[in-house]
Formats: sequence, structure tokens, C-alpha cells
Amino acid sequence: MFDNLTDRLSKTLRDVTGRGRLTEENIQEVLRDVRNALLEADVALSVVKDFVDKVKERALGQEILKSLSPAQAFVKIVHDELMAVMGNENKDLDLAVKPPAVILLAGLQGAGKTTTAAKLAKWLMLNKKKKVMLVSADIYRPAAIKQLETLAGEVNAVFFPSNEHQKPLDIAKAAIAEAKTKFIDVVILDTAGRLHIDEDMMQEIKALHQLIQPAETLFVVDSMTGQDAANTAKAFNDVLALSGVILTKADGDARGGAALSVRMLTGKPIKFLGVGETVDGLEPFYPDRMASRILGMGDVLSLVEDVERKLDKEKADRLAKKLKKGKGFDLNDLKDQFQQMRNMGGMSSMLEKLPGMGAGVNAVQSEAGERDLKRMEALIDSMTPAERADPDIINGSRKKRVAQGAGLQIQDVNRLLKQHKQMATMMKKLSQKGGMTKMMRSLGGMMPPGGGMPPFRR
Repeated sequence: MFDNLTDRLSKTLRDVTGRGRLTEENIQEVLRDVRNALLEADVALSVVKDFVDKVKERALGQEILKSLSPAQAFVKIVHDELMAVMGNENKDLDLAVKPPAVILLAGLQGAGKTTTAAKLAKWLMLNKKKKVMLVSADIYRPAAIKQLETLAGEVNAVFFPSNEHQKPLDIAKAAIAEAKTKFIDVVILDTAGRLHIDEDMMQEIKALHQLIQPAETLFVVDSMTGQDAANTAKAFNDVLALSGVILTKADGDARGGAALSVRMLTGKPIKFLGVGETVDGLEPFYPDRMASRILGMGDVLSLVEDVERKLDKEKADRLAKKLKKGKGFDLNDLKDQFQQMRNMGGMSSMLEKLPGMGAGVNAVQSEAGERDLKRMEALIDSMTPAERADPDIINGSRKKRVAQGAGLQIQDVNRLLKQHKQMATMMKKLSQKGGMTKMMRSLGGMMPPGGGMPPFRR
């Protein structure tokens, strides 16, 4: 997310930090570049104008003139105003009501409401320890109810059955009544979407809202539609009391216009980002972290949380015990590490959260990294159990056979074996339990305390 904007802004701000002093003319020139970068990212014009005006007002004031490092002070102003545009702080779900707390999901067809319902259920169960019921009031889309039932089974949530012959109001009433008897903490109600906003749709969801009085009414919108996403959210908010927004398909959006427009146009906070297609692909939205990511400063906190949440602790402990006993790090272990990386969102997801990497790693490089991982896995799969357990026995003839089995070259086998040796050396240093997490935490040293503003260096 924000790849294009990050490239433009980080380059512009690097130029700023390379200057010894700032003049009003310098600042006006930089602000023109910032304005163009935001417009190209499909940020709403009114939001861009307001953002640039506020940065300009602060940059031409005493804040810059009195600073010992004017360029760094300017970068900090841009960072702070980006945070302000997106809401300054994370807004948690407000579920402090008599159970069951009802979460109503609204949005257009194709935004990903049904998948998001399951992702949100899993997030609530893992992070809030809630007992969750999923229920579909979408009686119009073929197989919508069946899809939610399948997803509910995948995330181990309670599913309330419904069918297309029932009325949405009746489904909602019955689901909430049953939730009370089963001591359910949270009911997530998936509603029908349309291809466009229409009066019938609005009246139906308004009636649902009035009946169930949800604790949260979340608008689910496809971030790839740019500022149209923000405009659609605003149209919904005008007739429905939204409490927040979930942006889906955020990993496929290289511009980021929706994330930078939604809150300013609706006044409602972005509460989650949907990433990837798996049911654990939901992240709380933190404006401060996102502002750092946009400016190419990384997001170490989110990366550490990813490691702690998605790392297979049993496999990690098993590997640590194996290394403690003096047994080597073999190719089976290396393949496990590749799979762990994929569980964390793949190479691109990890790299964009590292300081200095967001703008330096483009989509082509990320795809190349993912492709290399798959090739290395194919080579390992092409080996015998003995070769995986003891890579030292892989001689010339074995390399040729392994390469042919994977449809690759001997050079690829050599590259894999070299990377395995490097990884084995590193794993010796991480042989204590929790070593991986400690290593990720050490990356925090690359950023000042409190997520401050490191200089742009390359």
C-alpha cells in the first residue's frame, strides 16, 4: 500500500534533508511536489488542499525558523499532518454494552464484506477472547449465506443459519435471540450489498440498524477504488450512523487515496485494514505507523506484532531445542522458515515495514523475492530425505539431479546451498527461545524512541 506515494514523497523529502537551510521559496517548491504526489495517489482534492495549507502554515512559521535542523523539522511537520489526516490514533471497537454486542457490516457489493466478517470474527476471538457468532442477512446474492457458513467453520466461529426466503429483519432478531441463549459476546451481521447506492438498499439497512441498535456500524469499502471509496463512505454516513470504516484489499492498492481521504470526508475513523485473502489478514489501523510507512520510515512495531502473532511457536520452540542440542539447521528447517515468512504476508509485506525499505522495494522486486522463495522450495522438494537432513552430501551429480527435478539450473542449487549456510550461521545466534522476536525487536533501534523522525539516508 502507498508504494507510489512513498516513492514520490520520500524522494522529495530526501531532497529537503539534503539542504543546509530552508527558504520560503524552497518550501513552496517542495509543497508543490507534495501536492502533486497526493493528487496522483488519488487523494480527494479537498483533503489535499487542506493538508498542504496546514503544512505550509506550520512550515513558514516559527517552528521551522527556530529549529536547529530545519529540514528535519519540516519532515516532522509532514509526518504529523499525515497522522492528523488519518485520525492521529487507533480507534478500538467499542463493545462495552450488554452482550451480545452487535457489529453491523455495510457496504457495496464486491467490497469484501463476507470475507471481512470472518476476518473480524477471528481477530476478536484471538485478540479480545470473545465468543463470536456470524450471521448473514444477505438474501439476494447467490451462495452468500453458504460462503459465510464455510468461513465461520474455518475460523471456528458460531454460525447462525438463515435462508433467502427469510426477511433480513427476521434473521437479525432470531440471531440475537439465539446469541443470548448461547452466551455469545459478539454477533457480526453481514448485510446485503448492491452494485451502486440505491434507495431500497438504504431503507433496508436503516431499518436493520434501528431494530438491532448495533454497538458498531462499520462500512466495508474496497481501498483500490481510491477517493471513490471515501465518497461512497460519505454517502452511507449521510443516511446511516457509521462508527468506523474497514478498508479491504489494502495490499493491492499502490496509491492509498482512500486511506488518506476517508476520515476527512466522513469524520469516521479507519479501524482496520484488510490485507491478503487468508482469514487472518486483518490489521488494526494505526495512523502514526501508517504515516511513518508512507514516508519510507518503516513500521517496526507492526512487524514485531506480526512475528509474535503469526510465528508458529511450536515449530520455533522445536527448532530452538534442536539447535541447543547441537543438531544442525538443515534444509527441512529452511523450508519451514520460508513457509513462516509466507504466513506473515510474504517478502513484500515484511520488507515494507522495515525502515528505509518501503520506498526502496518496488512491486517488481517484491515479486522477484516471492518467486525466488518458491524456486528454493521446489529445489528442496526435489531432494531426498537424506539430502535435506545433511546438505553436505549434495555433490555434483546430486546437484544435477535436484536441478532437473525442480526444472531449474545447477547455479540455483548452489545459490540455495549458500543461503542455507548463511541462515544456519544466523540460527546459531538465535538458538535461545524467543530469539527471533528479540531479533525483530532489535530493529527498533533503527528508529528513535517513540517512532521519531530518522534522517533520510541511502
